[in-house]
Amino acid sequence: MEEIIGLPVLTGFFLVSLVMGFVISRTNFCTMGGVSDWINLNDFGRLGAWFLAMVVAALFIVLLEIAVLIDISQQRPPYRTANFAWLRYLLGGVMFGVGMTLAGGCVSRNLVRVGGGNLKSLVTLLIVAYFAYLMTKTRFFEVMFYKWLQPLSVDFGSLGLESQDFGSFIYQIIPLGNPGVIRLILVVLAVILCWYFIKRTRGIRGNGHNIVAGVVIGLAVVAGWYLTSGPTGMAWVEAAEWADNPPVGVGAQSFTFVNPLGEYVSLALELENASVLITVGMLAALGLLLGSSLDAIFRRQFKFTWFASFGDFVSNAIGGVLMGIGGVLALGCTIGQGITGMATLAIGSVLTVAAIILSSAVTLKTQYYKLIYEEASVVAALVSGMVDLKMLPKSFRKLEAL
Repeated sequence: MEEIIGLPVLTGFFLVSLVMGFVISRTNFCTMGGVSDWINLNDFGRLGAWFLAMVVAALFIVLLEIAVLIDISQQRPPYRTANFAWLRYLLGGVMFGVGMTLAGGCVSRNLVRVGGGNLKSLVTLLIVAYFAYLMTKTRFFEVMFYKWLQPLSVDFGSLGLESQDFGSFIYQIIPLGNPGVIRLILVVLAVILCWYFIKRTRGIRGNGHNIVAGVVIGLAVVAGWYLTSGPTGMAWVEAAEWADNPPVGVGAQSFTFVNPLGEYVSLALELENASVLITVGMLAALGLLLGSSLDAIFRRQFKFTWFASFGDFVSNAIGGVLMGIGGVLALGCTIGQGITGMATLAIGSVLTVAAIILSSAVTLKTQYYKLIYEEASVVAALVSGMVDLKMLPKSFRKLEAL
């Protein structure tokens, strides 16, 4: 019964990700690129597309929840968990932000590049996959992180909260209606701010590519939540609960790309259990890659590329390690936490997104200073970059401003 019920969910997830990959490739949607445009060109277009996707996803999710058409109370990963692991979100976000900058793009962007023939992105993703596997399937996370991070977490359950989302948190302070109503109010405010931002921002106002990217990717995340937590998805979960070998991928979830790469490593090591190990996340990663391949082929831009130098390889390799570890630590990537998690209005998602943006911006500034001042130390470049971003006082500046 589980296979018959689960097939529409798996197929739907794959088809949505196929469209998503095509659109990301065609519109050049890229979070790291968006941060770079902001830092270097004062252009908020692509960053605005990312924020638009967040708002679109959050709006439809809150409406679907109010209409009781989805149930995301038990998410994978647990974005709304009452265990508020604030340092985990911040540390993971920083690691991921630095990693995606060193690798020239986040995991989803590298998947899209592989679809266009970029072999160095393939190497980067293999490294991400290995470290994601270590974090989720071995004792690496427990030994390296859990023992010292978990005691620092805040138990919202002790405050009477079962969820860390903003709606539940504010409702505990101001019991207005119910958490769902408060979430709706917050999202409506976010929609108004987003509309104002689009109207006033160069790079997204009138830019069809950025608007299309934001709307389509936001709706794709909504579709993922609906497929796994709507009527069909819930029927699959209920069937799997009674099965002897329930699929690992069963549960309310939407798009995220770090952990699924680690699941591919698990599959490679246990091919005899393939029917159990195939997850919607794995199909999403495959669909994203194939969708971008279709775009590259249609535009005749499919081209094999390789590392420009050994230094380029080292940078991408370090970036892959940091994204593999940081993505699991933060419970998601720029899509996983940045849009899927943000759609749930989880406080941890906001911390993760802020950490990703700031760490990426600082890394970009540091790289720029090192490019101009080749003899300068990394510390001098880092401090000067942080001064530029107003994260440190001007008196800390080590290098002349660019």
